[in-house]
Amino acid sequence: MTTAVDAELARTLRGELAANLEAAGHDPAWVKAVREVPRHLFVPGFHTQDANYRWSRIGPDDDAYLSTVYSDRALTTQRDGDEPTSSSSEPSLMLTMLEALDIRPGHRVYECGTGTGWNAALLAHRFGDAGVTTVDVDPELTRAAVAHLTLAGYHPLVHTGDGVAGLPEHGPYDRFIATCRMRAIPWAWVEQCADEAVMVAPIGWGLARITVENDRAHGRFLPDGAYFMPRRGDAAGSRFDGPDKGSPTTTSVSVTGLLDRLAFPLSLALPSHNTCTWYDDTGSDTAVGIWTPDGSTATAGVDGSVRQTGPRRLWDMVEKLDSLFPTAPCRADFGLTITRDRQRVWWRAEDGPGWDLPTGSRRGVT
Repeated sequence: MTTAVDAELARTLRGELAANLEAAGHDPAWVKAVREVPRHLFVPGFHTQDANYRWSRIGPDDDAYLSTVYSDRALTTQRDGDEPTSSSSEPSLMLTMLEALDIRPGHRVYECGTGTGWNAALLAHRFGDAGVTTVDVDPELTRAAVAHLTLAGYHPLVHTGDGVAGLPEHGPYDRFIATCRMRAIPWAWVEQCADEAVMVAPIGWGLARITVENDRAHGRFLPDGAYFMPRRGDAAGSRFDGPDKGSPTTTSVSVTGLLDRLAFPLSLALPSHNTCTWYDDTGSDTAVGIWTPDGSTATAGVDGSVRQTGPRRLWDMVEKLDSLFPTAPCRADFGLTITRDRQRVWWRAEDGPGWDLPTGSRRGVT
């Protein structure tokens, strides 16, 4: 049941959001969809954290509800304990992805990650229900999305299942969009593509725009950053025991600002990794840590001390990336080449430095 909201205020706030998106340079046709598709019907409540990381739920009875729903913010809509598991993505980011898809009338669109259903509603609003298929693995989310979509007057195909498998009986698809972070592009998607299909998907902390031609796919990353929740099953563990594991060595790499500078290439070279930073009483960095789900860990301090443990030498990878990127690289300088047996992200040139994405191939800087 959706609590009644002030419809006139919602319309005004929706118009203000749309005006801001248009002023930022977004496609007027997609801005019009934002203006006409009520986001609050898809986000009847959301979760926020205070300064002490305590969660609370905001709903229609709260003063900040409508103004927040119609802000350019991602909103956490589902969590498992303290871990967010689904969200309504930042509207400007969704428009960036939809614009990059270059959808035309008559195209069939496949969405991996239904979430609240708002993005599927934007697609259906512009191109009709029949051409939109949206899939999510969580039956709780798909049930809620169907209810939201029905309330808003849209009826795309909503399917509960593993989004990476696609849905071949409703293909071939002209466009694929993923609203969850992927470690690689599923080959099943390539097999379900129409000729010259386009995909836009978050890979690491970036957005890859990929064109499929003759069982081969290639593309480049958009300049914009993207920080989506990982696909279910791809998340790294969130706990790290401490900086005292592994045999001590030394490094000449400064840890100050390191994780911010290398955030994007690290997200490609070490999918599903996690990081942390330790601080002293003045708020200055004292050490950084990095770990991956296979049990590999590395820590490095401002004094140059390093400890590594586990099956992979994570700090060795950090040092290689540091030598390649003395300054933060531009995402648009990265590309992606996909074949049945290999997916490789590369920097500046297809035969330049790169990383194999985890599809069964060996990974590392090549």
